[in-house]
Amino acid sequence: MSKPRKPCTIVAAAHPDLDPAYRSVGPAIWPTDTFEWASPDEKPAFDYSRTVNPNRAILIRTLSELEGAAGGVVTNSGQAAALLAFLRLPAGARVIAPHDCYGGTYRLLEALERQGKIHCTFVDQTNDAAFDGAIEDEFALLWIETPSNPLMRITDIRRRAAAARSRGALTIADNTLLSPLRQRPLDLGCDLVCHSTTKVLNGHADLFGGALLASDPAMVEELEWWSNAGGLNGSAFDSSQIVRGLRTLPLRIDRQEATATRIAEWLAERPEVKAVYYPGLDSSDGAELVAAQQFGPGFMLSFELRGGKPVADRFVGALDLITLASSLGGFSTLICTPSTMTHRGMPVEAQEKAGISADLLRLSVGLEDPDDLIADLNRGFTRLGS
Repeated sequence: MSKPRKPCTIVAAAHPDLDPAYRSVGPAIWPTDTFEWASPDEKPAFDYSRTVNPNRAILIRTLSELEGAAGGVVTNSGQAAALLAFLRLPAGARVIAPHDCYGGTYRLLEALERQGKIHCTFVDQTNDAAFDGAIEDEFALLWIETPSNPLMRITDIRRRAAAARSRGALTIADNTLLSPLRQRPLDLGCDLVCHSTTKVLNGHADLFGGALLASDPAMVEELEWWSNAGGLNGSAFDSSQIVRGLRTLPLRIDRQEATATRIAEWLAERPEVKAVYYPGLDSSDGAELVAAQQFGPGFMLSFELRGGKPVADRFVGALDLITLASSLGGFSTLICTPSTMTHRGMPVEAQEKAGISADLLRLSVGLEDPDDLIADLNRGFTRLGS
């Protein structure tokens, strides 16, 4: 049996064999909505693009190889991938999710609960007592987000997934912030892994996409059915562009991570900073878990200023190079205030419970020179002192 290929090889080699006509090294784009049948009784491999498309097939195969999955689906956004995970649940099923999860996930879960479709329990999954109490009652799905967005808390994937399995529940991990190059949740016991491919997997800030991958082939078939029935599948063009972005993922994430580490260490020395949240700092909570389940700390960090929202607003207003925007993972460094941007759909009391303060800033580190980024951040601190 041949050795598994390394991630850089997987993304560079994907996937001439899935070109149904010419085995092109740079895959073509098949924007067609339908394909010819040889006869009414001979269903072709590709029949209708809402159901299956060569560009999605290439992307699914590549992501499955990176995550160690049996297969999955490519959706038209990360939120569509999350919705797909919940669509397959029976009415009234209970979901356990992080109390500090991404704001869009919180908003979706809360809306589904208001409609009576599911019940949701938000809990600090890094707290053993809180987690054990939450799983005493029956539940169907455990949603894990590690590192969490925006506070970079680290959850023990293997331990939490094992607890869910012992109670007959499935576990899904949102792996958007790290990518499979820095973490493989299926290897740690999860049943499903999801991504917003909009972010670092694409890396070019020019499209929307999502993916939901499973370890069990039977689950893959179920996801394919629901995604087709719900019309959630991604477009041929976006799928082709995400494959294109994946070609440089190993290079980009190495550079972004190295810069993020340097910035986090610099921020930790600033007197204006109350706290820095970055898994690469030796002083960070969960450092042992990071070493055990991650292949690196990633490119995302957050830091808390002293002085509340007015101070945060003055700081971001002084920046010249770093862009105030709410996405992450692209080539450009972005900063945001989660309380009013990415998590504005989360009620204030829920933000307070999750530790999301008005002067918390989230930084998605891009490909700029680290010296230039530090100089821009220093510009922000200079404004605070003026």
